[in-house]
Amino acid sequence: MQEQYLGLGDQSVHNGQYMLTVYKVVPYGEETIESAATELAAESSSGSNLKVSTATNYSMNLDAIVYDIDHDRNLVYIAYPWLMFDRGGNIQNILTFVAGNIYGMGNLKECKLLDVWFPPQMLVQYDGPSYTLDDMRKYLNVYDTPILGTIIKPKIGLTSTEYAELCYDFWVGGGHFVKNDEPQADQQFAPFEKMVDSVRIAMDKAERETGHTKVHSFNVSAADYDTMLRRTEYIRNVMKPGSYSYLIDGITAGWMAVQTLRRHYPDVFIHFHRAGHGAFTRTENPIGFSVPVLTKFARLAGTSGVHTGTAGVGKMSGDGREDIGAAKQALKLQAKGDFFNQVWAEIPERDPDMQEMMKREEMFWGMPTRELARIRREKKLQMEVTEEHTMWRVIKKTSPIVSGGLNPVLLPEFLDVFGSIDFIVTMGGGIHSHPQGTGAGIKAVFQAYEAWMANIPLEEYSRDKEELRVAMDFYNRYGTQAHREKV
Repeated sequence: MQEQYLGLGDQSVHNGQYMLTVYKVVPYGEETIESAATELAAESSSGSNLKVSTATNYSMNLDAIVYDIDHDRNLVYIAYPWLMFDRGGNIQNILTFVAGNIYGMGNLKECKLLDVWFPPQMLVQYDGPSYTLDDMRKYLNVYDTPILGTIIKPKIGLTSTEYAELCYDFWVGGGHFVKNDEPQADQQFAPFEKMVDSVRIAMDKAERETGHTKVHSFNVSAADYDTMLRRTEYIRNVMKPGSYSYLIDGITAGWMAVQTLRRHYPDVFIHFHRAGHGAFTRTENPIGFSVPVLTKFARLAGTSGVHTGTAGVGKMSGDGREDIGAAKQALKLQAKGDFFNQVWAEIPERDPDMQEMMKREEMFWGMPTRELARIRREKKLQMEVTEEHTMWRVIKKTSPIVSGGLNPVLLPEFLDVFGSIDFIVTMGGGIHSHPQGTGAGIKAVFQAYEAWMANIPLEEYSRDKEELRVAMDFYNRYGTQAHREKV
């Protein structure tokens, strides 16, 4: 055991100079959890597997501190002096410490980062989001529903024009937001630039016919940063300001790619797709980190939107409580997690103005979701924190992006579980598999939402709504059955 890293009961870790974490730790064999915890703290901060004689008085000030252990639940609380991290607001640097080499340590049977807390003094160093869901709502003039989106299916194999035609069908049907699927790139059958050109033509036609603006999220993940930036610049030259988002596969492309986009394009919605996250976040995984941890770092990095799961409604594995907790960490100024109360403010939460903002936020979150949606419909009300405050006093919110097996029949159930309309939903098969086609699929989604708003059962509401009636017959027989069996 490396005793220099053990400081049980040390209250100095709450002085704003430490980033706090909690891990689930199960050591192999007869090793005590105290011993495993100090080895973990050493490896993830200033030390090694053995105490070294080359440490200086200053370097020892950067030791992580094991400040609490819950033996009953195998929880280890570790505080990290945040001065140890790259002062350039570098997310990959933090994760290299706290979710890096430690996962390869031979004495750990389980090691999962469950939560993290950032002090206000640390938040000042990081970008946070710039272009937010509120900005997208303003561009779309959509305030009283979630942003209703789709993923074009099949996810690969369509030509550029075939892809764009489905975008058009969706937008003309009333949809707001279309995204590339996460593997879409510059494939032979759909050259990237031709796809962008085709989408612009489809969008212009849809906007002329509907009188409403639309948004498309382009996957700019690439083999290298130069290619990624060439793609972003091409989109910027072809599309209208506000009409596009940059999607990055954040786990597989990496945090440097995410933050490069945020810093180059503060006026663009940065869309973090989390493909690959399940290798770390699934609840049964003994090694990795949780969905709330991933979401918090995505917000700290400055992403405008991040996928947060379907809360057990849909095809993806997920803990409903954890997914909802992650969504609150994305959206709220103050979010109480299982372990920490995170306030996303660059000033202390005891500041009177900050307390007033948090009080106002809780008033809105305490409303029934339908009531808030009705207020939005009548007054076009934005979220809780005013724009002048979000500009410089807090880390702005990140939009939850919800996808994975949802369809019109499941939407009301998800809305009840989620407790908010502030998210982007992207149904793929749940729209394009509609027996009457893509346009009917998005119309069925709107009809399901209106039924939910009116608190009318879908069976009753669909009697004179053909698209919803057909969707219910189809998805109750096929698309929703797997969900029912899973739960």
